[in-house]
Amino acid sequence: MSKTTYVGRRSFLKLAALGAAASSAFGSNETLRSATKEEIKNPFPNSVMKRTICSICSVGCGIEAEVDEGSNVWIRQDMAVDHPISQGSHCCKGIDQIDLTKSKMRLKYPLKKVNGKWERISWETAVNEIGDKMLKIREEDGPDSVEFLGSAKFSNEQAFYFRKFAAFWGTNNIDHVARI
Repeated sequence: MSKTTYVGRRSFLKLAALGAAASSAFGSNETLRSATKEEIKNPFPNSVMKRTICSICSVGCGIEAEVDEGSNVWIRQDMAVDHPISQGSHCCKGIDQIDLTKSKMRLKYPLKKVNGKWERISWETAVNEIGDKMLKIREEDGPDSVEFLGSAKFSNEQAFYFRKFAAFWGTNNIDHVARI
């Protein structure tokens, strides 16, 4: 049975007041300064607007991405008002595209769990290990023991190749992620 700590409203207010008093008394930090008028007017002076496409699904809605030229970092985004497909709108996923791209949780290389801890492995190792496991499953249980799950990000051509891969694998077990 776990014990939970409870802080009442009055105790919380006392602790908050104590924290504010300590910050004002001891926290005179000279590293913070007020922004200049130019910094307020133009916080990213080296930024440029680039038109791009949302990568959440295959619809292809337009995004106006503001990118810092010096560091090539995506700063913020807006909807492409005159885009022929999205016509200035986004779905709830597309409006958050920048957060998905800049997320600290985003995987950038393959990981494998070894002895309870995630370790980085090479792309070649990942592809070979996954391929070997898939071949073993097909050998032991047959090709219909695997289901191929398509993506909303697929273009027509990618969906065609994905379907062909499943057919060459020997199964008709293919579905789309939107149905799940």
